[in-house]
Amino acid sequence: MRTLLAALLAGCAALALGCGSGTRTVSVASSPPAHSSSPTAASHATGSATGGGSGGLTTSTTTSVSPTSAHSPTSSAPANATSTVTTTTRTAAGPAFARGEAEEGGDLAGAVAVVKAHGYTPASTSDYHPDQTLRVLVATNTGAADGAARAFFFVGSRYIGTDASTPSSSLSVAGQSDTEVTLSYPLYRPHDPRCCPSGGHAEVRFQLDNGKLVALDPIPPNSSQSGLSRGG
Repeated sequence: MRTLLAALLAGCAALALGCGSGTRTVSVASSPPAHSSSPTAASHATGSATGGGSGGLTTSTTTSVSPTSAHSPTSSAPANATSTVTTTTRTAAGPAFARGEAEEGGDLAGAVAVVKAHGYTPASTSDYHPDQTLRVLVATNTGAADGAARAFFFVGSRYIGTDASTPSSSLSVAGQSDTEVTLSYPLYRPHDPRCCPSGGHAEVRFQLDNGKLVALDPIPPNSSQSGLSRGG
């Protein structure tokens, strides 16, 4: 009897222990991956401004914004770093009073046609420089035995006149720049023959002044009974 009771108690203890035991498993989902943002750099350009006057200045300013990611601890650049670049362009232009004519051009053939229409023939076309604002052609009277000479001036394609109101026995171009031409006149004494001037040379500078031709030096007379002349 005792043996049976002990067996029953042992069985109940084992059963109670089996019912109270159990294993619980808990699964924790991994955290979502960190979100990495890399915004595209933004660029902002301001409008360009053009200065007036003869300077011809054009200025443009460009501002670039380059945001940096907050998830980049190794980056040393501050967030939303900006950089500004200013560019200035200078455009060259001719004198204001001659700008329109110079831009139109004016070829050599047109200048020669103007000279011939006035009854003269160009002595040489090498003095005509189409890249200059003030241009010149020296020509002699067509068919005249004395070979009287004149200088014909042009601003671009526009004919603006001659060096003097009367021709000279001879003349030549001694120098020239964009808006200035220097003419050289052989000088005659009262009894010098036409072939042989003995008074040296006079150089006269001609320059553009507000679109008009101006002589910066005295022009010798075309004849003289007592002094030097250009022998017109």
